[in-house]
Amino acid sequence: MGRKFAAAFLAGLMVLGSLSVGAFAEEAEKITVAASSTPHAEVLEFAKPILEEQGYDLEITVFDDYIQPNNVVESGDFDANYFQHINYLNAFNEEHKTHLVNAGEIHYEPFGIYPGTKKSLDELSDGDVIAVPNDTTNEARALLLLQANGILTLKEGATINATKLDIEDNPNNLDIEEFDAESVSQHIEDAAFVVLNGNYALQAGLNAGSDALAVEAADSDAIQQYVNIIAVAEGNEDLPKIQALVEVLKSDEVKDYINDSYQGAVVPFEGSVEAETEADA
Repeated sequence: MGRKFAAAFLAGLMVLGSLSVGAFAEEAEKITVAASSTPHAEVLEFAKPILEEQGYDLEITVFDDYIQPNNVVESGDFDANYFQHINYLNAFNEEHKTHLVNAGEIHYEPFGIYPGTKKSLDELSDGDVIAVPNDTTNEARALLLLQANGILTLKEGATINATKLDIEDNPNNLDIEEFDAESVSQHIEDAAFVVLNGNYALQAGLNAGSDALAVEAADSDAIQQYVNIIAVAEGNEDLPKIQALVEVLKSDEVKDYINDSYQGAVVPFEGSVEAETEADA
């Protein structure tokens, strides 16, 4: 009887232990985030164990386009996304009648002009092809960077919504060719230069800090416009789990990871866009 009782007692402890583990697992609140692979999903993976310590289970799903990550947050299938800058979010909301908001500014990725068939901007010549992204805000950003480096001039007042139709002066008769942002890097071998988003440059094995011929200045107005954010459905920005996610991504630990991992290709954002905009007003 003693051995049977002991066996039954141990079995009971095992069942209780299993129930306890199950209960603990159920207590971890899930946060679902849609993200671009580089650097966004990589940063989230680093943040995952930090959030786990706080009782959150971060579930990351990688998307390779700029449309679905917003759609799945608008539909409520995901809690948040991390792949876009503020201007893209605003343009997307206007075009698609979505209701997404900025829950926190995390980092910026300096836009860069990268060598293609030519290795220096000094080699620029008549009729050269320059490949740029074709979506509204990123094309404007590319054109503004080209303008900042004296390659072309945009019409007065042409800023964050500029397209190649807004080019006023093109002294080298450059052929500005537009491609989906994710495919611009594929034209390195057939364009004189390419202008790349930071994340797609990284995916192509390029780094704004070491490979770009020119990058956006860290104190430029463009950086304020193009800081990458956590986006959520309107009304969810104050949820505790969203605030926890943003707080971890803005922590010193994550900032150090970003600086060490990307060496200037991705830069932690300091401050608040809203606060600085109000101060400028």
